[in-house]
Amino acid sequence: MSEISSPQTFADLYTDLLNRAREDTRKDAVKNQAKRYINTALLDMHNGFAENFPWAQRSAVLLTNQTYSDGTIILTQGANTIGGVGTAFTTSNGHFANMRPGGKVVASGDASPYEVGSVLIGTGALFVNNWIPATTAGAGVSYTYYEDEYDLASDFLRPVDQQNFADNLPIELVGSQEFRRRWPRNAAFGWPGIATIIDREDITNANEDPVRRIRFNPVPNAFLRIPYSYITKYLVVGTDGVAQEDFIDDLDEPIVPRRYRHLIVLHALGTWYRDKKDDARSLEVRQEYVDGVSRAVGDFEIGAQKPQFRPRLETYVRRAKRPWRGGGHYDLNGRFDRMEDR
Repeated sequence: MSEISSPQTFADLYTDLLNRAREDTRKDAVKNQAKRYINTALLDMHNGFAENFPWAQRSAVLLTNQTYSDGTIILTQGANTIGGVGTAFTTSNGHFANMRPGGKVVASGDASPYEVGSVLIGTGALFVNNWIPATTAGAGVSYTYYEDEYDLASDFLRPVDQQNFADNLPIELVGSQEFRRRWPRNAAFGWPGIATIIDREDITNANEDPVRRIRFNPVPNAFLRIPYSYITKYLVVGTDGVAQEDFIDDLDEPIVPRRYRHLIVLHALGTWYRDKKDDARSLEVRQEYVDGVSRAVGDFEIGAQKPQFRPRLETYVRRAKRPWRGGGHYDLNGRFDRMEDR
């Protein structure tokens, strides 16, 4: 970065932060601290709920699976094995596999869903937990396999719309606690109308971080294509051109347009002053950051309608035309319409 240009790369950003804070740019400890502040500021800048920056918005399509109930299953009390008779389980058919880890099974005669941990191709599978009811007799019992949870995009940070999940369907988003309270078993099938976003462990790889998933109610029982929009967590482009979560190399660049990258420095500088117990400077920088973000949001909202109060006037107009009908005239204890004194 030249001495007169705005910051562009990771090195530009943390060097600008150190210069503004009047710190020695030659000390590795101070430099590493500045790098951490820049990474935190970039994430926090996109983690709010009010600023849906267009450069961080992404789109994806979620494909739901249909239910499956071919054949019968044999379950043994105290064991997690699923014996299949004529089930033809498969996981090799891409998205439309008829049983996958993470799906659920409800057996005839028991309303509790059991989660599938792994699938043995063709005639069997394993539950995550042991089967509690009595061992099934004979050739087994009928069952229904379904999927009420689906992985979101790998870079999913949060939805663009906090109230509705899908771009083309009315699927309301609710909190995870409310969802569990209202549908603890969640085994009703139909067109999904409610959803919640959860973070849970990846049962296929216990060493990985929790994955973001969405859970539907009613449970989809057909192949559906659900497009949705979200804010990405991949906020940096590495030197190899691949998107990533954090700055690593000095030449990495944020996805933020260059004209707004100084806001990252302002956010980091406000936190820097706060941690150094310089509250006055922290407040000043924070206000400058808020003003800058407001301008950035305004640049992408040209032509957008402003909030308006629109009272429902039909009832008032109708009753004003016929004040003595329907018992809905407006006066003060009947005296106003009769022009009586108090």
